[in-house]
Amino acid sequence: MPDEIVHFLRRRDYKFIKELGQGACGKTVLLEDQELGEFFVCKKYHPYSETRRTELFNNFIREIKLLHRVFHENVVRIFNYYLYSDICAGYILMEHIDGLDIDDYLISHPERINEVFLQTLNGFRHLESNNIMHRDIRTTNVLVRNDGVVKIIDFGFGKTVETPADFDKSITLNWWCELPEEFYNKIYDFRSEVYFVGKLFQKIIHDIGIDTFKHKDLLNGMCRIDPKARIQTFLAADTQIQSDKFYEIDFSAWELDAYRAFSQAIVEHISKIETGAKYRTDIDRFQRELTSAYSRFMLEVNIPDPVLVTSCLVDGPYYYRKAKFPVSAVTDFVRLFKSVGIEKRHIILANLYTKLDNIPRYSREEEVEPDDIPF
Repeated sequence: MPDEIVHFLRRRDYKFIKELGQGACGKTVLLEDQELGEFFVCKKYHPYSETRRTELFNNFIREIKLLHRVFHENVVRIFNYYLYSDICAGYILMEHIDGLDIDDYLISHPERINEVFLQTLNGFRHLESNNIMHRDIRTTNVLVRNDGVVKIIDFGFGKTVETPADFDKSITLNWWCELPEEFYNKIYDFRSEVYFVGKLFQKIIHDIGIDTFKHKDLLNGMCRIDPKARIQTFLAADTQIQSDKFYEIDFSAWELDAYRAFSQAIVEHISKIETGAKYRTDIDRFQRELTSAYSRFMLEVNIPDPVLVTSCLVDGPYYYRKAKFPVSAVTDFVRLFKSVGIEKRHIILANLYTKLDNIPRYSREEEVEPDDIPF
């Protein structure tokens, strides 16, 4: 029966190992599943304030929902949860991370600063791509396993962004660094997340005295007080890193020509991009959609409808010009993309994003040139 509820009657017992910590919403303990021979972290909902028990319980449920939405190597995994809504009680069963806080790890392994930095950006970029803000970025919430894998933890203050109103600064924490300018306008957005990750690494590098960090210009751009002057997103930060590698990796003359012809055709075609539009960052999906689109016009001289190509890159509204888009540019680009390895593909897409970043943005209320056509 489709509506029948499945009851799991077998209880699973865990062996208590030790308490790991105590927070405003409860305590965290280490448990062992003796049948599997595996350790798990269990977060028990048990707030200090009984007067806010119901309110904070809703935050606890929100944390579970957020963790169920993400699956990434650099974000802590959730395996199960147990909720008892009638008494506002619950547990989250999570991945056990055998490691250290990020600052303690880098004290022992300063030579790994660049790798740890890039992993951290990857984790937060994944959260950003799922419209999730962490909102409590500090050294104790970014761990590094003993094998060097970064893990972002503790989503108790996390939040899903669905409307512009969700960027309102609705939490007040004891921040450990100078506050960004947008805080004084009661705003917390992804630029704020970029700022706190940047300040976290800036502080660690200064305190430990690390002199082998490779991304100083990017870090300075992440740490600017003025949000308008700051790196705007984790995607933009990753794009800058990949763009910097363009000439470090050996691209042949033909590969460069194929990339440049395609990217030039793109920027000549798109006139304006709506401020809320995003880029498609899934490499496999991009290749699959572009190859499929190419099969529909490969016998032509010019692409009848260039939106078939540009929509593989831009996810959201934009305006385009009635400019010729030669099929040959797509032919060579598809051959290029299929022939290179994953690192070169990342660099190629990052450079395309940089090109798109230079195209003017518009809000939906603005008027556009009459020759521009909306998509």
